[in-house]
Amino acid sequence: MEKINSVLDRIAAPLNNIADWLLRLGLGIAFFLHGYGKLPISEGFVGWLGSKGVPMAETTAYLVAWGEILAGLGIIIGGVLAKPMFQLGHLVTRVSGGAIGVIMIFALLIAHSDWGIFFGERGSVLFASEQLFLLLLGTYYAIKGNR
Repeated sequence: MEKINSVLDRIAAPLNNIADWLLRLGLGIAFFLHGYGKLPISEGFVGWLGSKGVPMAETTAYLVAWGEILAGLGIIIGGVLAKPMFQLGHLVTRVSGGAIGVIMIFALLIAHSDWGIFFGERGSVLFASEQLFLLLLGTYYAIKGNR
């Protein structure tokens, strides 16, 4: 087993520097696209938020869209600033990760409340993998920042 791990370590060694970027770019681009896809804010989206009991639905719709766009960009920009301006990049990454975490908690509670880890009507386990992945990855960057 040690030999296999050693071979895999040698294969992966040149990619170690980009491993974080695979996650960072995936999260940043996905979140940016989720927000960008909500623009322009439609009456349907505002009405849907209102029907879910979200206060100030129109304002919330804009905050969600721009929050997703800016948090996605922040995850990427925080990584770019990691070396030349470590403290600023670290802060941008952590704040953006925290914003993603908060947005995804509310998204799971409001938009995807029928998803999640529980038993559905037919006794099957339901699981919102993309939403949970975004929540966990945002939380990871909120905790770790650029470290």
